[in-house]
Amino acid sequence: MSALFGARVLRLRKAAGLTQAELGARVHVVGTRITQIERASGARPTRELAQALDAALQADHLLIDLWPYVYREAFPDWSRKFMEHSEVAVAIREYAAHLVPGLLQTEAYARAVLGVGRTLEGPEQLEERVAARLARQSRLHGPDRPDMWAVLDEAVLRRSVGGSEVVGEQLAALRKAAAQRHITLQVLPFDQGAHDVMGGSLTLLTMPDGSEIAYTEGAHYGQLIEEPDEVRAFALAYDRLRAAALPPLMSRDMIRSVREANHRGAKVPSPADRRRLAQKQLQQPGGRRLRGGGRRVPGRRAGT
Repeated sequence: MSALFGARVLRLRKAAGLTQAELGARVHVVGTRITQIERASGARPTRELAQALDAALQADHLLIDLWPYVYREAFPDWSRKFMEHSEVAVAIREYAAHLVPGLLQTEAYARAVLGVGRTLEGPEQLEERVAARLARQSRLHGPDRPDMWAVLDEAVLRRSVGGSEVVGEQLAALRKAAAQRHITLQVLPFDQGAHDVMGGSLTLLTMPDGSEIAYTEGAHYGQLIEEPDEVRAFALAYDRLRAAALPPLMSRDMIRSVREANHRGAKVPSPADRRRLAQKQLQQPGGRRLRGGGRRVPGRRAGT
């Protein structure tokens, strides 16, 4: 895909009558960087550079639309293949063990999730990852949107990712998503105990021809399964999860309850905050300290 991106830049640059140095000056890079992009050599272009090239060459969003495919080249083959299948799947069934599924994440939640990990190289890469994730979500809102069924482990709701405000916003977004006809959410409570997919997350994709593909993922690995017998085994495990999970309406109520509980918890001052508040109150007029650390009651004499 980098080769295709480079070919498009080359053709558009020549059509605009620009040299590589002139185009580089317009997008604030050296001319040799344009050479690398056109030859698909060196580091892949960042999203910001793709946007700048698109504007400078009046590409009408062509280069911006190609950029996510260029970005994916940094991922392992199995991960790229899964993304490609996801873009044309007519139905997505997912079990999330630890985190909200990427297709349902808010921007703040996605940034908190993608901002950790041993492969993160810096702020620029983080923004690229967030942009790519949000771009993938557009499928859920387009005319060819797939049906989505997600079973969320209770841990997904209770894990504090990015702080109480980020989690609260994410839980509200989940309830909003669950109200859409093409999205079904269920919560698998802790009290359901052990199950077949405890090792990580599972996604099942139904393709336009009716075939199915399974994808399992852990913290630092993923596996794409296309062999029909194995896929059927994972589909059966998923059906068992759906049967054990709370019904959709009860799941939405649980999401609301967890959000409200988190909100109330966020309002409770920490021990340090309570100490500072008490000290401030003691320093108020009429709040003189008694010898020994107590507080004199305003309007009363000592000993009365």
